Amino acid sequence: MILAGYFKLGPGGYGHGDRMIGVKLSTIRGLIKPYLRADLPLAELEQALRSPIHEHRLAVLCVLAARADRSRRPQTANPDELAAIYDLYLRSTAYINNWDLVDCSASEIVGGYLLDKSRDVLTSLVRSESLWERRIALVATHLLIRQGESADTYALAALVLDDRDDLIHKAAGWMLREAGKRVSADELRAFLDRHAAVMPRTMLRYAIEHFAPDVRKYYLSLR
Repeated sequence: MILAGYFKLGPGGYGHGDRMIGVKLSTIRGLIKPYLRADLPLAELEQALRSPIHEHRLAVLCVLAARADRSRRPQTANPDELAAIYDLYLRSTAYINNWDLVDCSASEIVGGYLLDKSRDVLTSLVRSESLWERRIALVATHLLIRQGESADTYALAALVLDDRDDLIHKAAGWMLREAGKRVSADELRAFLDRHAAVMPRTMLRYAIEHFAPDVRKYYLSLR
């Protein structure tokens, strides 16, 4: 019952119809450790990603994210594998259909691949009808932020100011907060000065969490 509420598995919820067996992410990460360097065929992982069991897909995505990270590191660089994982991921978004599945994978796989490439695909994803593709676009920028790049985060956040889904408000606010903490607080404040008055309240609250109480109060007062 707790999982059903947490992941909205009930009728009308965004996770309705998914099947969960109750295995925690920390347990899954322990179980997959022997397979992180096993170089399992990507075709087999893609097939496993179509499992009806949520935790099976979560395990596959954790493996793919780890391999994508390894493939972009200078000492273990494998651009062909990184590209193959990225392509596999984008053609499998129908199976990446809850927030935990996105959040464990989009940054390393999508953000990691796009680090030295055009980011136009993020704009296409954030305009998708799919809630999960929109969240993938936003969460993918987390890796870019960690590399000191925040422009894409701000551009995408501006495109979802009127989004209908709270999960998008949360993701955008989370990425804005990270951009402010890791890249530039002044840039975040400039974005808030332009948009705080029309930002969804959840997005705004997430974005300003790390500010001092008086600053948070000021931006909340603009709505």
